[in-house]
Order: sequence, then structure tokens, then C-alpha cells
Amino acid sequence: MTAAHSVFNEIAALLVLGALLGFIGQRLRQPLIVAFIVAGIVAGPDVLGVVSSAVHVQVLGELGVAVLLFLVGLKLDPGLLRTLGPVALATGSAQVVFTGLIGAVLCLALGMAAQTAVVVGVVLTFSSTIIVIKLLWDKGEVDSLHGRVALGLLIAQDLLVVVLMGLLAGLRGGTDSGLTQALLGAAGLVGAVLLFIRFLAHGLLARLARSPELLVTFAIAWAALLAGTADTLGLGKELGGLLAGVSLASTPFREALASRLASVRDFLLLFFFVSLGASLDFGQLQGSLLPALALSVFVLLGKPLLVLPILSLAGYGRRTAFLASLTVGQISEFSLILVTLAVQAGLVDTATQALVTVVGLVSIGASSYLVTYSGPIYARLEPWLARWLSDHPGRHAQEQPLPVGADVIIFGLGRYGTAIAEGLRARGLSVVGVDFDPEMVARWRQLGLPAHYGDAADPDFAKALPLSSATWVVCAIPVHGGSLTHDDPRLALVDSLRDHGYQQRIAVAIHQPDDLQALRSRGVDLVLLPMADAAAEAVDLITTPLDKSERIARESLLEKAVS
Repeated sequence: MTAAHSVFNEIAALLVLGALLGFIGQRLRQPLIVAFIVAGIVAGPDVLGVVSSAVHVQVLGELGVAVLLFLVGLKLDPGLLRTLGPVALATGSAQVVFTGLIGAVLCLALGMAAQTAVVVGVVLTFSSTIIVIKLLWDKGEVDSLHGRVALGLLIAQDLLVVVLMGLLAGLRGGTDSGLTQALLGAAGLVGAVLLFIRFLAHGLLARLARSPELLVTFAIAWAALLAGTADTLGLGKELGGLLAGVSLASTPFREALASRLASVRDFLLLFFFVSLGASLDFGQLQGSLLPALALSVFVLLGKPLLVLPILSLAGYGRRTAFLASLTVGQISEFSLILVTLAVQAGLVDTATQALVTVVGLVSIGASSYLVTYSGPIYARLEPWLARWLSDHPGRHAQEQPLPVGADVIIFGLGRYGTAIAEGLRARGLSVVGVDFDPEMVARWRQLGLPAHYGDAADPDFAKALPLSSATWVVCAIPVHGGSLTHDDPRLALVDSLRDHGYQQRIAVAIHQPDDLQALRSRGVDLVLLPMADAAAEAVDLITTPLDKSERIARESLLEKAVS
């Protein structure tokens, strides 16, 4: 059998093994990272011994890391810091500092050398943006308040990862001359990238975008080119891939690139995590079971417990702070990349890399269940949390007091909620709006509509509402991710209203007919199906034409709704 044929068979076997274990992991609600690392362990020399041409798997994995960093770079547009705001940056930085310090102290207590303890402590601070977003999306909570808080926290961590990668890339030079060469190379490469952004990026991508396939091919080639150039200059492939993404971050094509390259990234990262799993030497782990267990518990429980008071001090309510802090109970794919860079820089040995990989397997696997069942976990712990944490329901709201009375309270201030409010006001009813998005609240107030900041899923928020005068509560919250779940904010709002004694009528907008039964069982008075209702109204308008005054009134209402 030729060498090329052997390599092809190995890669084919890895793909089949990755797909099989990925399917099993999906059934167990596990992220693909866990399945891919397990696939590497199974394919490695200690089990099946499938991987004998490790260099080919490693090269594909390195390309996957370059694409991953390219996608991170795409997020680093000049407006990112402004979008995140000082709270997310300060909270993310505080979390990294406190978690890193306590993690390093724990590592010292476990008998690690000082340098190793610092590296491991820092590596364990970072959490996985990719995994958390996927878990929140599956639950329909990406746009929830705690989802946005978690996302801001994780992106702030990603920014700090970028800095650490740059430092480790310089340390790989080993000597003062190597570090000087790396710094000069970095300056030259950054200068070239700035020139590309200034004179070529927009025009070139505008031409390439005429063919979506060519645009994707160019993006991968550009990431690989800068990764190879940076590696040649002693900066590391990771920094080159990052700069490639940054160079295209200010173009209008970044979202299209990010969405098209996500599957390519996942495919290539299969080989990185497989390579990582295959390189695990279980002989090195024989004396590391206690440290692995202790560090896994620290990541799973210690990190959320450290983040929880930080978010509470930042002004978030108990529920929001708890649910957001629970998302950080795992290490990141960047943690695994960072420890690999630390090995290459000579800061830690391969036994430490194996230890961090095991912690990653345990923490990523277990935290997926914590995030999935975060709602019931909070319900169990809420009485205890109430004794230790104060609540701040008005965070970020720039609050105005709620009106003493309102005929209708509307949750969800998007276009649909706004259109309902304008229609009700046109018929002489008073309306107050509620949303967890400060921008939506500000937009309503600019339109002259009373609005209040709040989270529909917060069980304690209903008591702050003017329920005594409201004859209707309308839930127009857009929820992504399919049908109603036990954590759905619409169900939580209905339950909270009934628990606080609200006996008037409730209307809820849904997009899945399957949700009808869950709402009926809770006594919802009116279920709104926006698409079906709009279609029915369109039929009425077509079959029963409006007179001139009715048409003018309707067009005026439409103009207000879309403005």
C-alpha cells in the first residue's frame, strides 16, 4: 500500500470515527469538541492505533486553528469595544484576573511548579464562546438578557486571549534576538495589513463577492497565507490567522464570510482536537488524577461562583447574574490552543498539556448539562441566592418610573410589539412597553411611548408592574430556536403573572402551532400567530376594500410601525 493511500485511509477512518462519536455526543447533548477529542483518544496509539501519519492530521488541525483565529479576527472591528461597553470589558477582565489568581494558587497547592501553576491558572480562566452560543441558541436564549451578558463577557475574554497569543508567539523565539526578530516581524506584518485594509480590502472583496465560492476560497487562502507568513517570521500561525481576519473585519462582507466559514472551521478543527486526543499519553496521567479532578471542579463550580458576585456588583439581578455566570463553567477551545503554544514556548511540558486536555473533556462535557438545565437549577437555588445577593432589576435602564396605570402592558418592543402598541393607542388605550434591550427601550421613548427595562423571564419582575389597572398583558417577544421549552421567557412570564395574582387577560405571540397546547394549559386567553393573523387580515382587506378615510388611517399606522 502506498503512503498516499495509507494517509487517505487514515483520514477517512478519522472522519467516520468523528461522525460516529459526534452523533453519539449529540444524542447525549455533548458539544462536538468532546466527541472529537474522544475520537482522537480512540484512534490514538493507546486504543485502535489508527493514527500513524500524525503529521498530516496535525497540518489539517493547524489550518483549522488558523481559520478559527481568522473568524475571531473578523469580530474585531473598530466598533466592537463601543458595542461591548465598559461593563462587559471590566467584568471580563476582573473575571480573568480573579480566576487566574485563584487557579494559580490552587495549582501551587496541588504541587505544581510556580511557572506551570501560573500558565495553567491563566489557561483555565477562559470559557468557550462557540460552545456557549450553541447551547444558548438551542435553548432560544441567545437574545435573552443573561445570554447577552454572557456573550459580552466571553467576547471580552476572547480579546484577552488575543493578547496572550501575541505574547506566547514572541516567547517562542526563545532568545533575546529571537524576540527582537519576532517584534520586528510583527511590526512589518501589521503595517502590511494596515495598508491592505486602507487600499485593497474593500475593492478586492467587492469583486470577489460576485462569486460566493471564490470569496470563501480567497478567505481560506488569505488566512493560510498570513498564518504561514507569521510563522516564518517567528510569530506563530495563530497570530497570522487572526490578522487575516482583522484585515477584513471592516468590510461589509464579514458576516457572509463568518457564516460560510463556520462549517469549514468545524471540519478542520476536527483534526486539531483529534490530534490532541491522539497525543494524550495516559502514562503521564497516572499521577495526575487528583489534580485533574480538583481543577475540573474548580472550572465547573469555582469559575461560576467567582463570576456571580462580580456580575451582581456590576448591577445585574440575581437571576441574570446566576444564569450568565453558569455559562463560564468550562474551558475554551482557546485554552487548548494556548497550552499547546505554551508547550512550544517551553513554559510547560506535555504532561501539563495532557492534564489541561482532560480538564477540558470533563468541564466541557459536564457544563453543557449545567447550561441546558440552568432554569431548574436556579429555581432550586433561588431561596439560598436571595439570602446572599441583592437584586438589581433596573440595570442599564436609565429608569423612568412606571405609569400608575396602563390599559395594556406589552413585552417585546420590536416591530410587532410596536405595531400593536400604535394600533391600541389609535383606539384610545394607554400602553406601556417592557423589554430587556436598552436600545429598544430608548427607541420606544423616542417615539413618545412609555417603556420600561425588564426581563420577562425574571419571576420577580411582575410585582413591579402596574397590573392592577391592566386589562391585557401582551407578550410579543421574538424567541429563536423553535418551540416552547421549560426555560422559554413567554412561559415564565405567564407563570409569573399568575403567581402574582394577575387575573385579567393574557395574549402571547407564537410562531409554532405546536406551542398552542402548552399555552392553553396555562390559561392564556389569546394566542397570536403573526403570519397567520397577517394573512387573514390581508384576505379581509382584499375581499372588503377600505374606504378613503379608513385607508388613510391604516397607512398612517403602518408608517409609524415601520419607522
